[in-house]
Amino acid sequence: MSQNPETIASQVEETASKSGLPPLDQWHPELSGDMDLRVSRDGQWIYKGEPLAREAIVRLFSTILRREDDGEFYLVTPVEKWRIQVEDAPLLAHSLTVEADGAEQVIKLTTNVGEVIEVGNDHPLEVGSYAGTDEPRPIIHVRHGVTARLVTAAFYDLAEHVVEHEGRAGPELGVFSNGNFYKIG
Repeated sequence: MSQNPETIASQVEETASKSGLPPLDQWHPELSGDMDLRVSRDGQWIYKGEPLAREAIVRLFSTILRREDDGEFYLVTPVEKWRIQVEDAPLLAHSLTVEADGAEQVIKLTTNVGEVIEVGNDHPLEVGSYAGTDEPRPIIHVRHGVTARLVTAAFYDLAEHVVEHEGRAGPELGVFSNGNFYKIG
C-alpha cells in the first residue's frame, strides 16, 4: 500500500467509466490511514508541504474524492482509502455562464479542475455563510459529498441573475436554474 500520488493515480486510471468518472460508489476499502495531503481554502492541493506539481493528478484526485458521513474527506481507490484534510470546499467554481432566462435559465460553472457543472437537481446550489460571520459561502454540490465553492467573481456574476420569487413565506431572492429556484441570502 502506498500513499504516493503517482501510485494512487495509476491504480485509478484504468477504472474510469465511459463518463470519465471512476465508479467510486462501488469502492469500499478499509481505511489505509492519513495522507499528508491538504486542500487549502484557495484550492491548492498540497502534498507533504508542497503543491502537487501535476495538474493531471489533481484532476484525477478530484474524481476519487468523497466526503463520508463522519464529515471527513477521503481519496478512495478499489483497494485503498486515505483520509485527507480540506480547509473549506475541496474545489473552486468560476466562469459562470447562463443560458436562457427566467425560470428556463440554466446556470453553468467551471471548476478549478476543468469540469463544467450545471446547477440543477444533480448539482444544487446552496448559499450559506461561514460560521461566526455573515460572509456568504456559496457552493455547488458536485458528487459524493464533494462541493465546489464559488469564487468571488463567480458569486458576483451570479448576483446579476438574482430575481424575486414568491415563496411559501413571501418574496424570496434567488436564481433559477433547470426549473429550480435557489434562494440566495
